[in-house]
Amino acid sequence: MKVLHVITGLGIGGAEQQLRLLLRHLPVRSRVVTLTNPGAVADGIEADGTPVTHLGMTGNRDVGALPRLTRLIRQGGYDLVHTHLYRACVYGRPAARLAGVRSVIATEHSLGDAQIEGRPLSSGTRALYLATERLGTSTVAVSPSVARRLARWGVPPARIDVVPNGIETTRFAHDPAARARTRTALGLPADAFVVGGVGRLTPGKHFDRLVRAVAAVPEARLLLVGDGDQREALPRLAAECGAADRVLLAGAVADPPGGPGEWPDLPSLLAAMDVFVSASPDETFGLAVVEALAAGLPALYVACPAIDDLPAEAAPGARRVGGSVPELVGALHEVLRTRGGRGDRLPPPEAVRRYDIAHSAEQLLSLYHRAVHGPRPVK
Repeated sequence: MKVLHVITGLGIGGAEQQLRLLLRHLPVRSRVVTLTNPGAVADGIEADGTPVTHLGMTGNRDVGALPRLTRLIRQGGYDLVHTHLYRACVYGRPAARLAGVRSVIATEHSLGDAQIEGRPLSSGTRALYLATERLGTSTVAVSPSVARRLARWGVPPARIDVVPNGIETTRFAHDPAARARTRTALGLPADAFVVGGVGRLTPGKHFDRLVRAVAAVPEARLLLVGDGDQREALPRLAAECGAADRVLLAGAVADPPGGPGEWPDLPSLLAAMDVFVSASPDETFGLAVVEALAAGLPALYVACPAIDDLPAEAAPGARRVGGSVPELVGALHEVLRTRGGRGDRLPPPEAVRRYDIAHSAEQLLSLYHRAVHGPRPVK
């Protein structure tokens, strides 16, 4: 089977890195087109052996991208087109149909209750999405919560399939040597109580609240992994709160790494933490929380469908907390009292095994075969 993946951009981000992981586990011939920003994840995908083409789209209204994408699909002779993220879905589904490809699957990675890909929802956004959705074969939701949101938007439930995000679980197994090495490299004392956060440094992730919470816990230090619009504002906020020397921004890292031997990688940075916190109130999956649990960390989260959609016993190390600064402060004090900065780890819970990327790839491959060949006859 020959599959073309179309994605809005390939900078470091959850959906982008999820695509790279899937490509490593899908037993099909694949190629990727990125409409914009062929960044670090594009380099990683090509290093893994999958070609990437940059379409050179200049903005949301670059309608010339539609015929360019249509020609590329037609020339490739693809059996199926798989689109990822809003703009790629809006352009990719009609382009595939115009090119004569009838099997078109779209994955909805970033539809929250009030935003899509960090931007506020609007009636126009919804109308355009639904108009192009009809041109596809099915829409994949990364969690049951996203599936319910799609149905409320107006996507027929019969056209929605749930394929959860996944991680390479064995990569995140805790390594005490990596913990010591990473703390030394980052200037973190061996006995420090380190609070961690991972994600885009944007207002919607509410890292500002996490900075304020850590500033109110004198024993704590904060290690943030990611990049974005708030990269300069968050250190300023830390200084205003009197915690400039206790807040460290490590920058963004590709996961898996973009090249051999690249360091620090995400598992090493997680190893340096003592507790993981996700303060974002509007998540579509919560992959960073699952990665933290795979690393043996206790995880505090404000919203995480990946965990909330499972029985409580599937992730005993994860706890939902309120998103206000006082509530975050209280939760950190509780973890500090019960665990401190000893560096001991919890065993990876059942939730981590459920979200192994190999399972997600297997489910997706089944959808591919159904879209291209039709449902298998009942024996």
